[in-house]
Amino acid sequence: MRPTFVVLHRWFGLFIAVFLFVSGLTGAVISWDHEIDEWLNPQLFESRSEGPAQTPQALAAQLEARDPRVQVGFMPLYTEPGHAFGVSVNPRIDPATGKAYELDFNQLALDPVTGEEQGRRLWGALSLSRENLMPFLYKLHYSLHIPDGFGIELGILLFGLVAIVWTLDCFIALWLSFPSWRAWRKSFAFRWQQGGYKLNFDLHRSGGVWIWGLLLILAVSSVSMNLNVQVTRPLVELFSPLTPSPFASRTPVSLDQQPVPAISRADALHLAQAEARRLGLDKPPGGLFYSPEFDVYGVGFYTAENDHGDGGLGNPWLYLDGQSGALAGSLIPGSGSAGDIFMQAQFPLHSGRILGLSGRILVSLLGLAVAMLSLTGVVIWIRKRRSRVLGEQRSRQLMSRASAGC
Repeated sequence: MRPTFVVLHRWFGLFIAVFLFVSGLTGAVISWDHEIDEWLNPQLFESRSEGPAQTPQALAAQLEARDPRVQVGFMPLYTEPGHAFGVSVNPRIDPATGKAYELDFNQLALDPVTGEEQGRRLWGALSLSRENLMPFLYKLHYSLHIPDGFGIELGILLFGLVAIVWTLDCFIALWLSFPSWRAWRKSFAFRWQQGGYKLNFDLHRSGGVWIWGLLLILAVSSVSMNLNVQVTRPLVELFSPLTPSPFASRTPVSLDQQPVPAISRADALHLAQAEARRLGLDKPPGGLFYSPEFDVYGVGFYTAENDHGDGGLGNPWLYLDGQSGALAGSLIPGSGSAGDIFMQAQFPLHSGRILGLSGRILVSLLGLAVAMLSLTGVVIWIRKRRSRVLGEQRSRQLMSRASAGC
């Protein structure tokens, strides 16, 4: 059994090493993506004007009237003093072609006082400019910017497969880390003074043992992030029923096939607020989005200072059908079946936001640890491979000498 696990760990590790090295380093950075992004790009986050801010609905309407090619995808439902009003946008259908307009941006920053545009960018673009650096790293973290193909998000799919292999390898690595239960202390020790290969080996083995549980959480939640509908939800439903999700039950369409919503943003907000009162949600509406691919409105309930859902399982969201306005689903943290709560916990666990600031610090350190484990694992493989090659060469030399002596 052990030789089989050694081979599996070797090849599993080599397969995922580059992916985890990149994801570990980028994960350590994007734990602070919003703070770094604001520091790098004040034109996208700081207001240029002083005075009373317009309402979010008025700012969104002005934008769409100024540029008929766009419809607001996501918008906050509040304006903060000194802050720009940031929105994401989707292309509308071009009446001349019957297809979606081609836009070279999908995020805009508006002055909340005047409504004028302060800046724009294409989130996820292959660019290392100041405006695009953090979105570039964020997308690199979960897809390596591998382009889509055959109607599939290939990068997301590949990283999901990597996460599955990583999850399996976590259990194999733990088993291999304890070759002898009588000498279990060695599996937690680091030979700092000896350095070199011995320390590299201990960093890989013992380092992984010390943080094994946290690594498993990252691996499992990575599967959930990338293969939520394809893998995680079906597996969870084997053990616990899940509340229907509009994003799992509906087949998305392309932007060229997007429908025109029959209800407005104001209608969606009014209907969501009525449902929130019925459910007893005590937070104000904090954000609203419309997904043309799924024909769904989403309204989140939170205050401005907790827009990223730090602490706990995140913020509640209500989803409405874009045609009828009927409730299409909900995400109420802490409610539902055991399976629902498990699914709700995946992003908060993966990002560390479930523990607030301390969790984000922990995830940053874990990202560096994942990169270290990947690197030290490759070093171990190179060292052992070199030893095997040298051993085979010596064997061949000895056999040649023996043959010559005969």
